[in-house]
Amino acid sequence: MTTTTHPVIITAPEGLPFIDIEREFDAPVAAVFNAHRDPELVKQWTGPNGYEMTIDRWDFRTHGGYRYVHTNPEGESFAFNGTFHVVRENEFAIQTFEFEGYPDVVSIESATFEDLGDGRTRLKIHSVYPDVASRDGMVASGMESGVREGYERLDEILAH
Repeated sequence: MTTTTHPVIITAPEGLPFIDIEREFDAPVAAVFNAHRDPELVKQWTGPNGYEMTIDRWDFRTHGGYRYVHTNPEGESFAFNGTFHVVRENEFAIQTFEFEGYPDVVSIESATFEDLGDGRTRLKIHSVYPDVASRDGMVASGMESGVREGYERLDEILAH
């Protein structure tokens, strides 16, 4: 199966505290959703290339939660945690997201898994931050390359 790499569309409107991410995948909704639910898959594709991911907790269900640590090639660690508020099978999820390096700055993220037909999926993520400065800090952190690289790895997983 030949995999097409679709672009990641990231929108961070001037003066507004949110980020929208949109990406299409050449895989059915159930497969894309499962790649977000299964911790063994999550750690294979989440984050920038070259980073190792350790999952302390991954309970992708309504009222579940998570904590994971990314370690870069230089040995620096970056921990993230949150709560899954709502998870609807193959459809939708709402979670909080906190980078422990900036405690008390928590975003609320919704993810919509849209069936495009022909075994294709559109993933849409909307992240709301407490203020524009926090949102700008996330954008400046290299988030875009980490998201793009992670989704490229997810394409490879979904192709098998």
